[in-house]
Amino acid sequence: MATQRLTRQSWIDAGLDALVQNGPPALAAEPLARGLGATKGSFYWHFKDVPALHDAVVRDWQSRALTQIASALAESGNAEKRLRAFGKYILTDKQDPAFRAWAQTDQFVAKAVADVDAERLTYLVNLLAHLGVRNPTFAQSCLGVLTGLPMLQSKTKPVQAFDTMIDLVLALK
Repeated sequence: MATQRLTRQSWIDAGLDALVQNGPPALAAEPLARGLGATKGSFYWHFKDVPALHDAVVRDWQSRALTQIASALAESGNAEKRLRAFGKYILTDKQDPAFRAWAQTDQFVAKAVADVDAERLTYLVNLLAHLGVRNPTFAQSCLGVLTGLPMLQSKTKPVQAFDTMIDLVLALK
């Protein structure tokens, strides 16, 4: 049994880890309890049912993703460095691809991902405009690259591939 009292956030964090490692089917009371060394009773102390956990996991991810965008918006300084940092953040986030995969089969998750993407796209449009790239379609292409590169099996690291694309675009503008 657990040696310390688990919080609601402990269960959400375990759910996020399980989602990344094993996909949405891993977001169930029994396997999460087993992984945390707890009982299902502890799970039900914090959540009415498994769909309530799903809701909490999605909202936690969405809140952190939107907070990251707000933090990026508050930054000042070199737009190119900010673009590369933003790209690196998305490309190294292990949860993002897991949520995108889950969104293919769950409308609530799809809506959360779409909301995050809309904010990311707005940020990219504005950031690229500071770099002299005013075509909003390019911002959409950047977002597509950022969300798609982690899915590719390649010897090139996604961050390197994104940086190469940015280098090319900035050289051509």
